[in-house]
Amino acid sequence: MTTVAILPISDANGDKFYRAIAGDKHSVGKTAGQALDALTEQLDEIEFSALLIIQSFRSDSLFSAEQQERLSELMSLWRLARDQGQKLLPEKQAELDSLVEAELKAATARTAVWMQQGNS
Repeated sequence: MTTVAILPISDANGDKFYRAIAGDKHSVGKTAGQALDALTEQLDEIEFSALLIIQSFRSDSLFSAEQQERLSELMSLWRLARDQGQKLLPEKQAELDSLVEAELKAATARTAVWMQQGNS
């Protein structure tokens, strides 16, 4: 299954938009939905089948504000390296991978709680 990340981004004017990323494919939209729609047009049907859970991007006990900030910093570095045809330094890539995994685990835990609340 293809993993899709949708990140809120602000430009130099402070205007907010969203970037959707899946592997080497990416798109931008004024909303998370627009970014995702534009990205799915680039993916084969085989590549994309998904269960979508939209998060508010607020910190919580499962993924802290510090972790969110560091993830955002590392994603910016990753995008810059990618755009220049380079790769992150191995230690930065390992840290990024670790934070992505931690956020995925947090999202999974949130989903489990949400599912239990829905079935109560």
